[in-house]
Amino acid sequence: MTEPAALSVSLRARAETLGEALPALLAQAEHLAATVILGDHGRRRAGMGDEFWQYRPAHAGDSAAHVDWRRSARSDQHFVREREWQAAQTISLWVDPARSMQFSGDPSRAPKADRAQLLALAVSVLLLRGGERVGLAGAEARPRSGRAQVLRLAEGIAAAADNPDDYGSPEVSGLSSHGRAVFFSDFLGDPEEVETALGMASDRGVRGALVQILDPAEEEFPFDGRTIFESMGGSLRHETLRAGDLRTRYLDRLAERKARLETLARASGWHYLCHHTGQSAQSALLWLFTALERGR
Repeated sequence: MTEPAALSVSLRARAETLGEALPALLAQAEHLAATVILGDHGRRRAGMGDEFWQYRPAHAGDSAAHVDWRRSARSDQHFVREREWQAAQTISLWVDPARSMQFSGDPSRAPKADRAQLLALAVSVLLLRGGERVGLAGAEARPRSGRAQVLRLAEGIAAAADNPDDYGSPEVSGLSSHGRAVFFSDFLGDPEEVETALGMASDRGVRGALVQILDPAEEEFPFDGRTIFESMGGSLRHETLRAGDLRTRYLDRLAERKARLETLARASGWHYLCHHTGQSAQSALLWLFTALERGR
């Protein structure tokens, strides 16, 4: 079997494995979303919408046509059905499908891709419950509302997993003008590609969040002695007899990369979070949901 054919078979197998794991992944996302206390959703303001929100006691000046007589019959006072103002937003998600996201520094720890997919689906659950339209950047799953959209998003993420590149570049096609977006990646590739993507998104009035996901080993560089460093796709390889000597320079460059991403995000009106797979997924989800609400 030729090398390209073998690579294609390997990638297809990975995509099929992810597809088989979708029910469990969706269950995890639903459970994670359930742990986040939403409080009052940002769109819940009384208005001329058609989505029932809550009952409230009738006040002087309320029209008799607005009184819910069936609900009022169960009490000594009159109640009005208050409806929610409808102004659904469109949120586009990009989950980096590149090979670097398959890295894990410990066999007992899930790869970065798993955490990215979990957070993407969990925040989708929260947004869709709030009436928003959620989709994937590109053509995998166009923005829609409704609970069934979560499955379409999961299937779209699985379809995109067939990617041979070592590092990913944010997808900006299909972003809705004046909508919102979230990019999930380790952002260890060319930072200029991120800068270009944010510039194109900003030109369309899109605001959102960069969620950089790293493995604890990438944060700490716990290597010493003879070490062979190789990219997940095998395109980059470096061997050293004294890995410990590289630690300071590596950590400095990683800090510079984080600072550059944060500066790019701030200049574009976006939010930035660095999250690693040894941390709680719940804390990252709560941060992300809050950041999207602030960006309304």
